[in-house]
Amino acid sequence: MTGENLKPLNWTPTPNIGYTVHRRSDGGMHYTFTDVSRETLKHWRDFSVEHLMDSDRLTRNLYDLRQIAEIPDEAIDIAVELANDPSARNIRLAVVVADEQTQKAIQELAALIRPGGLEMGIFIDVDEADRWLNRPLTQVV
Repeated sequence: MTGENLKPLNWTPTPNIGYTVHRRSDGGMHYTFTDVSRETLKHWRDFSVEHLMDSDRLTRNLYDLRQIAEIPDEAIDIAVELANDPSARNIRLAVVVADEQTQKAIQELAALIRPGGLEMGIFIDVDEADRWLNRPLTQVV
């Protein structure tokens, strides 16, 4: 997918929000979180819901959580809600974390996602996550 064919991101930096997002060259999104404050989580949820509403193709998203030491329950609740949205079936999601402890916490979250939803991989190495994301996509039915 080339730059002129990418869907608009419709995201602009917001003061005091602890994440950034940009469009990946394959059309997916790359999120980088620096904090998971209540304000950040609300902003992320609202942004994500808006993008799920018009999800119309298979998408590869990368979440870089390496700067997050602990995932609060509120973040897990929002992630499960978004992952179980019917539109999420079009998403392959790679989550990159800083260590094995956080990786285990995200794996517990993955267990809460209903079958047939998004395809998710959890990694400590960002290059490994990118290789996994770049595998050919198949439609989940």
